Amino acid sequence: MFKKSNKETQLNVFTSVPTLLESSALKQYGDQGHWHNQFREQVIMRIDESIFSILFNSTTGAPNAPVRTLVGMMILKESFGWSDSQLFEHCRFNLLVRSSLCLFNMNDPLPVESTYYLFRKRVYDYQKQNGEDLIGKVFAHITRGQIKEFVVNGRNIRMDSKLIGSNIAIFTRYEIIHQTLCMFYKSLDKAAKSKLFGLDRKQMELLIKEESSKTVYHSTKEELRYRLQAIGMLIYNLLSRLEYLQTDIYKLLQRVFAEQYKISEDQQIELRPREEISSSSLQSPHDPDSTYKNKGNQSVKGYSANITETCSKNNLDLIASVIVEKANTPDTAFVEPAIKATMDVTEQIVERVYLDGAFQSPGNDTYCENIDMVFTGIQGFESRYELEMTPEGLLVTNTKTGEQMKAVLVKKNKSSKEDRWRITTPSGYYYFGQQAIRASHLRHQIKGRSEQELHKRNNVEATIFQLSFPLRNNKSKYRGLIKQKIWAYCRCLWINLVRILKYTKQLGQATFKTSKKPNMATFFCVFFNLQNRVMPILTRTFSIVLVFSIITNCIVVL
Repeated sequence: MFKKSNKETQLNVFTSVPTLLESSALKQYGDQGHWHNQFREQVIMRIDESIFSILFNSTTGAPNAPVRTLVGMMILKESFGWSDSQLFEHCRFNLLVRSSLCLFNMNDPLPVESTYYLFRKRVYDYQKQNGEDLIGKVFAHITRGQIKEFVVNGRNIRMDSKLIGSNIAIFTRYEIIHQTLCMFYKSLDKAAKSKLFGLDRKQMELLIKEESSKTVYHSTKEELRYRLQAIGMLIYNLLSRLEYLQTDIYKLLQRVFAEQYKISEDQQIELRPREEISSSSLQSPHDPDSTYKNKGNQSVKGYSANITETCSKNNLDLIASVIVEKANTPDTAFVEPAIKATMDVTEQIVERVYLDGAFQSPGNDTYCENIDMVFTGIQGFESRYELEMTPEGLLVTNTKTGEQMKAVLVKKNKSSKEDRWRITTPSGYYYFGQQAIRASHLRHQIKGRSEQELHKRNNVEATIFQLSFPLRNNKSKYRGLIKQKIWAYCRCLWINLVRILKYTKQLGQATFKTSKKPNMATFFCVFFNLQNRVMPILTRTFSIVLVFSIITNCIVVL
């Protein structure tokens, strides 16, 4: 059964690190402002191990290593961008890393690789089966404690999003279908393969030997279309014959068939036109969660990470919310959950939000009714007409000529069922809907903002840069939405820690929470520092007494 680990580490006089360090190294090791001591106090000691109690029961048994140590290793790995082998090397031989994980003695055991991997797997599997984000709870709990300690103002916030590529190769349509089909066939046992038609088995054996990338390179569009048509019929036969399986790879092949093919009215299998394939379609069988999105000049197959941080003057700002979703998730979908998550962590009411025009939408207006939404711009071109709703009706101003006119209310649009207004121009009627009125109102608000106020959102772009700094070619090391979320939480915890270190250093604070409540490491650092100075004196005194005693005994004997 689950049992919390002891926060107080018992130090050994003979094997503790301070006994082995000289004075300058001992001073840095015991410096409470250094990163390893602050990581231990601000991150490790704030981890609520009871969050993970649901992973352990009478069947699985108790964890054979402290949960906070395992979670701390996960955070350190993403903080420094280490590989797994580098992580364990630093945890075994780097004294500062060991200190950050509460390993003060040289013989303190480090969790073995199998324990670390099993814990990660349990966290991943639990979230996949139950939808409960355990690492997300840890992030919220740690950040909530930091915000309370440093009295962070969470009433003003800012947010931005970042597209992150998945760790997958860029596949063509043929490669996606071909590789998914081959993965499914390789997963079948002999009993399942025996249920297939002989011709289907022969076709599959040929497809498995084929390199899909070379086929695409050497084939024309018509040849590829013919091959895709034949593969579609083969997939349909396999799904029909092996319907009883219902495994993950079976469902994945079923998904590919539904996305790439359709059955006509005369029961013929047809390849779907490219226009009918959505951005949510499978991008790679190796990462089913990955989706596709175009953003400006950027095309990404992967995920979108939204960062929300506090925004204050000359004060500490911390990341309060990090949300990772599929790449084709619009920025407007992040606004409400990000604000809710921020208020949950800060335990304060959000009064103002700084964000760019990609986050604005009529759907968010209701939720953000009592929040001052400071947009830096609006997507799309600025209209020639400025619109203002007055008690007398809609007032329209031509920005080029300065002419003002009253619009006439016409019948509601049948498709959108909203009020429409129109004016008469030399070229005919010009209509305005609620969307145009809203856009004009927002542009008017933006023009009324000060330049300083509009620039407050820019700092969150630096946070986005720090989040994605370890990425290579803007691609993650991981596959799958859950693993991307864990990576983002760990990176944001490290960014918050660095900000705390810089903030306390700038203020010149001599005492932190850790110095108000000294831990065992601090006590032993002071103890061994005194020992290094006092012991030589005591040793010399003891030696003199011992020699005097020996001489006295010899004289008595003689």
